[in-house]
Amino acid sequence: MKTGPNERSQRFGRSAAVSEELSRLIPGGAHTYAKGEDQYPDGLAPVISHGSGAHVWDIDGNRYIEYGSGLRAVALGHGRREVVAAAQRELERGTNFVRPSIVELEAAEAFLGTVRGAEMVKFAKNGSDVTTAAVRLARAVTGRPLVAVCSDQPFFSTDDWFIGVTAMAAGIPPAIRELTLAFPYGDLAATERLLQRYDGQIAALILEPTTQHDPPEKYLPALVELAHRYGTLVIFDEMITGFRLSPSGGQGLYGVTPDLSTFGKALGNGFAVSALAGRRDLMERGGIRHEQERVFLLSTTHGAETHSLAAAIAVMGIHEKEDVPAQLRRLGQRLAAGVAQVAATAGVGDHLVTRGRPENLVFTTLDRQLRPSQQYRTLFMRHLILGGVLGPSFVVSTALTDDDIDHTIDVVADASVVYRKALDDGDPTPWLEGRSIKPVFRTFA
Repeated sequence: MKTGPNERSQRFGRSAAVSEELSRLIPGGAHTYAKGEDQYPDGLAPVISHGSGAHVWDIDGNRYIEYGSGLRAVALGHGRREVVAAAQRELERGTNFVRPSIVELEAAEAFLGTVRGAEMVKFAKNGSDVTTAAVRLARAVTGRPLVAVCSDQPFFSTDDWFIGVTAMAAGIPPAIRELTLAFPYGDLAATERLLQRYDGQIAALILEPTTQHDPPEKYLPALVELAHRYGTLVIFDEMITGFRLSPSGGQGLYGVTPDLSTFGKALGNGFAVSALAGRRDLMERGGIRHEQERVFLLSTTHGAETHSLAAAIAVMGIHEKEDVPAQLRRLGQRLAAGVAQVAATAGVGDHLVTRGRPENLVFTTLDRQLRPSQQYRTLFMRHLILGGVLGPSFVVSTALTDDDIDHTIDVVADASVVYRKALDDGDPTPWLEGRSIKPVFRTFA
């Protein structure tokens, strides 16, 4: 599906103009790099007006079926009635006070009743708040300077301890970068070699319990046992897995309890709330009722805003009444099966591939040599957007209907035909109609 400049200006003209203004006033044109216009095909970066359920509308009036809503945060769909009503009630009663509100206790009780392996919890506003707090706490408890991140997983924090080991390390002193190591997912032998090499120096291993594949059998409990043998703590980053794979994330699904864990995204269904949870003996070090040296764990002005905590309580209530992970799983399985069928029919089944658990489905675009390709990603996303599907991933929400899934599969079928033509030509460039999508982590613009 090719479009000329005139058609694009008619269908996406306001979005294009506002994108220019966004970039003029906001570095990167967005408040999360993953939402930048460079993550979308040239001229096809919609600026959103509003959303409802699984659909969003841009400021040009185009309507889309949306996937990956709020970077995986909106698992129940936009405007879910119970969540909005809970937040509205608190907005009318005041959102921030000089002392804790009763909502903070109610949220803590609900959370610890859901994430049963945790004994204490502290809330904040975003994921980086709590992952960094977890790392600081691990260093304080163990007295060790180093932290090891899972090298096969893309993101843990916006803070220096993690960004320093990415391609965008500008502004971070080498001394800080040297405090972060890496270990491979699923490879206990390699992890033990790292622990041996830096014996007595590694405070914690931090990882997502799972990403695109289930962990090898018994890997997670064996990893915890291995780390403890070397005096190292284990932190599970459950930002994506929490309230998707199970209410308590990967630790609930796989039956393993880490020392500390962090949650966010789907916990608030779009409202800003995150959580650091863990063992009492560790978490209490950030408190005031102990005799040990205190840890400045988390202290955020807006961390306990009542409306966001009320939204989280409502989300947890929905999980008590409904099997949300099962709903996500069914929708993801239907989508993955449909995409696989139409891609195979068009002869691109080896090139356009869905990966990950169905509750957290992503797609990969491969070139003729089966290498990941940003050019083919651009081609594919162009056809999704022009077909009314806004999908940087295929991460589903429970608001999607079977008709939404079927329409998405139809759009993928049309895109697959063009994908095959580009593969046959040996050059996708003529099909891009502009620059290619770029990776988020890159050294230069």
